[in-house]
Amino acid sequence: QVTLVESGGGLVQAGGSLRLSCAASGGIFSINEMGWYRQAPGKQRELVADITSGGTTNYADSVKGRFSIFRDDAKNTVYLQMNSLKPEDTAIYYCTMTVQRGTWRDYWGQGTQATVSS
Repeated sequence: QVTLVESGGGLVQAGGSLRLSCAASGGIFSINEMGWYRQAPGKQRELVADITSGGTTNYADSVKGRFSIFRDDAKNTVYLQMNSLKPEDTAIYYCTMTVQRGTWRDYWGQGTQATVSS
C-alpha cells in the first residue's frame, strides 16, 4: 500500500514562509506527476502547484511568484516552498502523486494545516 505523509504545516504571520514536504513510501516503482492542492473552510479543493517527472511546473495564478514546487525523486518526496504568505493562503494542504506500482494510480496525503495570521 502506498502512503503519502505530509509535514511542515503550522502557524505563521503574514509575510512569513513555510515549507511543506510530502514523502511517499510503499513499494513504489515510479512516480509521474506530483502536486499540491489546498482546501480552505467553505471552499472547494483547488490546485496550488504541480510538477511533472520532467520538471515542468504549473502554478495557480494566486501563488505565482510566491510559491515554488520541487521534487527529489531519490526520496520520493515533493516540496512546496511558500513565501510571502497571506491570510488567504490559510487552508489544509494536500499532496498527491501519480504512482506506478504495477499499474498507475493517484494517491493523496492526509493533509497538513497551514494558518497565516494577519
